[in-house]
Amino acid sequence: MNELFKNVAGMSGMTDQVIATDFLISVKSGVKNTAFALTEAATPELRSALREQLMAAISIHEQISKYMMEKGYYHPYNLEEQAKIDLAVAQTSQNLV
Repeated sequence: MNELFKNVAGMSGMTDQVIATDFLISVKSGVKNTAFALTEAATPELRSALREQLMAAISIHEQISKYMMEKGYYHPYNLEEQAKIDLAVAQTSQNLV
């Protein structure tokens, strides 16, 4: 039934890509916010905890980026190819509405 729903919704091959992209965007936001919090931390203990969280988030970002590049979902070094993928995702999203 799940496969049928994905096909009807027009997303049969895109669910992994959508999830990975959302995860990557969330991790990027986490890296940025944690780095900002680190600069504002008042105690050495808090800075240490935030530094650990920042390094973990950077590691997760790297893993997600590699996964997406291996799958062909993400082309950070080829903007023309990435623009094509982004356009295809946007068109698919519009077709779902």
